[in-house]
Amino acid sequence: MSAPNFDDPRDDVVLIVDDIPDNLAVLHDALDESGYTVLVATHGEAALQRAAQAQPDLILLDAVMPGMDGFEVARRLKAEPSTAAIPVVFMTGLTDTEHVLAAFAAGGVDYVTKPLRPREVLARIAAHLHTARAQRQAQHALDAFGHATLVVSERRGQRLWQTSLARELMREYFPDAPEVAMPPELMAWIAREALRRRGGAEGLTFTVTRGPKRLNFALHAMDDEAGSEGQWLLVLREASETALLQSLMQAHPTLTARESEVLYWVIQGKTNRDIGEILGTSPRTVHKHLEHVFEKLGVETRTAAAAMALGKVRGGVVA
Repeated sequence: MSAPNFDDPRDDVVLIVDDIPDNLAVLHDALDESGYTVLVATHGEAALQRAAQAQPDLILLDAVMPGMDGFEVARRLKAEPSTAAIPVVFMTGLTDTEHVLAAFAAGGVDYVTKPLRPREVLARIAAHLHTARAQRQAQHALDAFGHATLVVSERRGQRLWQTSLARELMREYFPDAPEVAMPPELMAWIAREALRRRGGAEGLTFTVTRGPKRLNFALHAMDDEAGSEGQWLLVLREASETALLQSLMQAHPTLTARESEVLYWVIQGKTNRDIGEILGTSPRTVHKHLEHVFEKLGVETRTAAAAMALGKVRGGVVA
């Protein structure tokens, strides 16, 4: 009665939550024989405490329990950063569509029906642990290289996991957003972009500005069928006016500081009048600076100047 060998880890911890002792006994024995470390809880409050303390790799959760039911337990687990990424498999005798949808809406990744068939339960557990393990490995690798990425559930509007840098950036740019929730404006963009991507359109980025700094978001599908499971990978990249200005000056040392500023705002698509207002000078003076920029770069148009500047910067990010 062993689980399929997807990596054959024997350190996985499974928390079983059920108020019926017979169910707990059957599942405990089956999981224990297959090499899992098994924890149990007989009601919702105990499940939340045990999950927070032990950080299990997967939770088998009874949907119908006295007091706090499994749906509420799952919602609370997904609302906490420390437990949000733990996969939850519901156990239920309820097979009506509304209950199945409720299980997924609450954050479940799967469900098994009662009476339970241990071999089926073990197979589902092994599959979901394999997926969760791969996500953890990817997250650790991205963390190690300092990447800012997160996985979001389009259906629930929540972050399923995020690297340390992504968490820091989200806190900085969205200080009022709960730890695992996605800000409404960002979710609205994800919904629009997901529709475009499913229709085969090229991806667009989303930019949030906070003073001189900007945070750019790029959406990527988690599998070959874009967002088929409602999960998307977001790549975050921060840029700032100061950083780009410094890069422009380093890439084009013949430009004066003011000429670099004018070029920066040309890259941003500003007119001479706009640039004059930003820099506190006249459009005529801006025009003179721009003539010097064209001469030093060997170009004749604003578009050519912007393209050459960004080409030399190699990696400068603009909104």
